[in-house]
Amino acid sequence: MTKLRSRGCVLTKLVVPYFALCCFGYGQVLNQDQEIQVHDLPSLMARSHDRSEVLLTSLDTVFHDREICCGKDSALEDSAGAADPRSLKDVASKLQGRHLLSDGRPVMVTATYLTPDAVNSGLLVTWFLNQHAALMQWNSHIYVVHGIVYMWIASGDATSGSMTQMTVIHKFLLWDTRYSDSRREVVFNRDSDDLSKVQGFLFVEAKPQ
Repeated sequence: MTKLRSRGCVLTKLVVPYFALCCFGYGQVLNQDQEIQVHDLPSLMARSHDRSEVLLTSLDTVFHDREICCGKDSALEDSAGAADPRSLKDVASKLQGRHLLSDGRPVMVTATYLTPDAVNSGLLVTWFLNQHAALMQWNSHIYVVHGIVYMWIASGDATSGSMTQMTVIHKFLLWDTRYSDSRREVVFNRDSDDLSKVQGFLFVEAKPQ
């Protein structure tokens, strides 16, 4: 459920790598955790713990369109099946570009791989507000990112009366598609988990041509 109460701040990709975004404005709920989740994602479980099965099931979840990905006769059946499940960078290169649906209609897939230091909170907040999930590789395992928890933090200048605000991502809300029980729900907490063990993120989107 989207719990975004913020108003009046234009999110811009500025300077601070990965978790921080600076912007100016008023009206945000400050110093309180806010949560964005992607609605209506399918609850899918991989047929086995094999890396390829986990990757395909995770992609199925993110695209949530069987015509596009990733089962039999889908547009990405061959490309996704040929991708290295140990490398989201390779997955991105296999998926990127023009593909054909089973009835011949073309779709354009945009697949963007980013390392943690190349991702900022502006991208993340905007992506999830637009109801897109993502993939995250953490400890060499692929997870579906279906939401984030973040906070607006503000500091003021008493002389000028201006206010500087920063968005800080506290948590990534994850699904482990190997499981259907309580092990499925996983949280990456940036305050306690090791960011160096995150290998990267994959953002995918498909549009008809």
